[in-house]
Amino acid sequence: MPEEPDRGVYREPPRRTPAPNPQSAVPNPLDLVQKIFEYTVDAPVTAWRNFIERQHAKHKSYYYHRKFRRIPDLTTCLEDDYVCFFEAEMQWERDMKVDQEIVKIVQERLSVCTQREGESHFQNCAGEYEKFKEVAKAYQTKYGDLGAYGNARTCLMKQKQRMIAERKAKAAAEAHH
Repeated sequence: MPEEPDRGVYREPPRRTPAPNPQSAVPNPLDLVQKIFEYTVDAPVTAWRNFIERQHAKHKSYYYHRKFRRIPDLTTCLEDDYVCFFEAEMQWERDMKVDQEIVKIVQERLSVCTQREGESHFQNCAGEYEKFKEVAKAYQTKYGDLGAYGNARTCLMKQKQRMIAERKAKAAAEAHH
């Protein structure tokens, strides 16, 4: 049987701990400030947050990105329909940004493949390289010579000029046969 602990080294804890006297002659001013803050600031904010959370729980919508309706291009706008011109311009800007992101993504895939494959990237990344060439050529064809101030109207005029040149080249090729 183990020995009894030495009472001089390990004193026994008191049997009853006296409770602090909650009543004092002077009230604590911090308690008063805390109660004022709780009722004037914390309670209304908490109630408002709970209300908002309940509303969101009722009307749950999964919002990933904004979806715009497709606007027809400038060719469908009437002569003095400035709202249509504006909408077509905004649609063209969104399309250009999407096309820029597509080029960036394909370029990033090509660089990741090149990094991963190392010395043998010429043969192992041929598909990514061809895809990048195709996407870059399409982007250059559509937006290439527009400059910093390009817009839907100049892009449409460029497309018309390209179509006319292709038609002339096709007619010249048929004339030689």
